[in-house]
Amino acid sequence: MKKFDVVALGELLIDFTENGISVNGNLLLEANPGGAPCNVLAMLARLGKTTAFIGKVGNDRFGKVLSETIVDCGICADGLVFDDTVHTTLAFVHKKPDGDRDFSFYREPGADMMLRKSEIDEEIIKSAKIFHFGTLSSTHEGVREATRYGVDIAKESGALISFDPNLRPPLWNSLEDARREIEYGLEKCDILKISDNEIEFMTGLTDYDKAVRELMEKYNIKLAFATLGKNGSRAYYGDIKAECGVFKVDTIETTGAGDTFCGSALNFILEHDISRLTENDLKELLTFANAAAAIITTRRGALKVMPEKKEILELIGR
Repeated sequence: MKKFDVVALGELLIDFTENGISVNGNLLLEANPGGAPCNVLAMLARLGKTTAFIGKVGNDRFGKVLSETIVDCGICADGLVFDDTVHTTLAFVHKKPDGDRDFSFYREPGADMMLRKSEIDEEIIKSAKIFHFGTLSSTHEGVREATRYGVDIAKESGALISFDPNLRPPLWNSLEDARREIEYGLEKCDILKISDNEIEFMTGLTDYDKAVRELMEKYNIKLAFATLGKNGSRAYYGDIKAECGVFKVDTIETTGAGDTFCGSALNFILEHDISRLTENDLKELLTFANAAAAIITTRRGALKVMPEKKEILELIGR
């Protein structure tokens, strides 16, 4: 019996998000615990699943806050390593007029990219039903080796592999490096969550159905989710395609929406047989995941404020 439903490896950082103007006219920033893999785990933990994280933070105030936060969220932090010389990674999120975001990172270096193969806790990964990762833990050579080692252990242990490219161009020395690492993730994953901009980046196509089908066929991917912003989401499984529109809410910011979607989707997979999914299954999955993602956009930050199942069902109208 596997101890953990989902284990994720990757970045854990502080997202500074805009939160008004001070009395002196200065921009106020709120320090939100974040990082895509832990956001996914936080959603899963909120839904009652057992989760664990593998990554690295600085042995500093922010690192300790992050460690305490994930434990408070119900995520096992036994695989979290502290770096005594490199500080915790920081990200500054700027909301653009159209609701999209710009990211600025303080990460040259940041502790998350200092994780090494020798620091990976193999037993945690071997205890996972699903292993989830992205590309931010593959931007530099040392952490890339650690990530690939983790993926290899997970595959050898029979875990399903979940991959979200989570493309952040400012973090790459070149976009060709990013493309190569996304291709690696596509080759290894059973479950893919990919956004519209990442689909276009990897295929050059704006026909998302055609593009995702091409990726699934080329890389032998069992199940794929395309998140399309205001156009909702789609799921692809064998010859089946399902889609779901967005839920109308009073959005504050969209940070963590894709991660919330991903966590909700993985929760559904844990409760159903991935070898026997139907169109109705996929529609139910997308409806729940879209509703969860919509709720998170009404809150600042993501990791600490994931929605409860009851809230999600209320938004759906059940």
